[in-house]
Amino acid sequence: MSEFGLHVTIDASGCNKRKLSSVTLVYDILNKLPGKIGMTKMTLPYVVKWLDKFSHGTEGISGFVMIAESHISIHTFPDQDYVFMDIFSCKEFETERAIQHLIGAFECRKFEKHILKRGIDFPRKMILSEI
Repeated sequence: MSEFGLHVTIDASGCNKRKLSSVTLVYDILNKLPGKIGMTKMTLPYVVKWLDKFSHGTEGISGFVMIAESHISIHTFPDQDYVFMDIFSCKEFETERAIQHLIGAFECRKFEKHILKRGIDFPRKMILSEI
C-alpha cells in the first residue's frame, strides 16, 4: 500500500532578512514554484504582511497557494531570520529540487527538512456500490 502523498516541511534560519520581509518575493515563489515542480496552480497566491507576537517591530509575511495536488505555504519571521515552508502534494515531485529552490530563495544558512508520507491508509480505489 502506498501513501496519498508527500508533505515536505522546512524550518530554516540564518536567512536574508530583506528577503524574509519581501511580499513580492514570497508571492513570486508561490506563483512560480508549482510550475517548476510539475504542479497545477488552482488560484493565484494569497500573501499578507503580519505583525505577530514574536515580532520586534518587523512584519513577517505569510503566503499560501492552492494547487490541484494540495498546497504550498510560506511563513516568514524577519526579526528571527526564520522561515517555515511546506509543500503537500498527492503527486510525486522532486523533493530535493524543491527544497533547494526554497532555501536558496531566502539564502538560508541552516535548515531542517522533513518528508512525511501522508495518508498511508488512504483508499485509492472506490467501489462502484459506494458511488
